[in-house]
Amino acid sequence: MLMVEIPVEKLKDVFDLLIKRVCADEEVVRVNREAFWSIASDEAYEVYSEPGELTIGMLSESWSQLEGMLADPDRVVGYGFVWLAEVLRAIGDEATS
Repeated sequence: MLMVEIPVEKLKDVFDLLIKRVCADEEVVRVNREAFWSIASDEAYEVYSEPGELTIGMLSESWSQLEGMLADPDRVVGYGFVWLAEVLRAIGDEATS
């Protein structure tokens, strides 16, 4: 299995660069999307098999979970990266449409 190594400092730099580009002088990012297809993580990387059951995720729920972690850092969980990815995907899709 191929492993991709991502230096944390470079990841932070890329994130900062993209946030500056998308947000410019805005204080709020507006996303005109809500529901999205979600695929189980154990199936997402099995590219030689068609995924089984798709579920529907809600962008507002993902964002709410992230806000909950901001409000109470004891609630921070690794799955937060998945919620963040869902939000960032929607922002990226919005920015390129």
